[in-house]
Amino acid sequence: MNGARCIALLRGINVGRAKRIAMADLRQLVGELGCTDVRTLLNSGNVVFRAPPKLRAAMAARIQDAMVVKLGVVARVMVLGSDDLDRIVAANPLLAVATDNARLLVFVFSDPQAPALLAPLAERDWAPDMLAVGEQAAYLWCPDGVLESKVAGAMGKLIGDGLTARNWNTLCKLQALCAEPPKG
Repeated sequence: MNGARCIALLRGINVGRAKRIAMADLRQLVGELGCTDVRTLLNSGNVVFRAPPKLRAAMAARIQDAMVVKLGVVARVMVLGSDDLDRIVAANPLLAVATDNARLLVFVFSDPQAPALLAPLAERDWAPDMLAVGEQAAYLWCPDGVLESKVAGAMGKLIGDGLTARNWNTLCKLQALCAEPPKG
């Protein structure tokens, strides 16, 4: 094994016609940066890999820069350790109310100020939506869908690209992928 399991979340990849990246190219790029056991999930910029401890802290910037140079794509990248992902999953306070995991979103923070910035939004009544803010992520239940969610729009205006969202199904699949033994 070469280092701890990490998850890279690329913001806005393969949504519509912009920022198109083949997952094979993304896996190769991350591997060329010194990572091993590189796997992707879905076609939307989710990468699980092992990184040597000395590289882990810099991986978001390294992936982001390499995507521009090698793939011509500019996108914000956030990297979590699998331990961070486990904490984010365990801290979700909205599981009891969410009835559709595709409409239960988790917004992962890259900005350490995000919890304080989002706290006032969590105090408002957004019914039928519900928002909870944790230390590393915000949890949004939007039963009518994210496009209809007023709170999702408010979060985007407030934080911009300092957060990226995944639905609960995807987050759980990433957690399961992190738990799998290395390939080969």
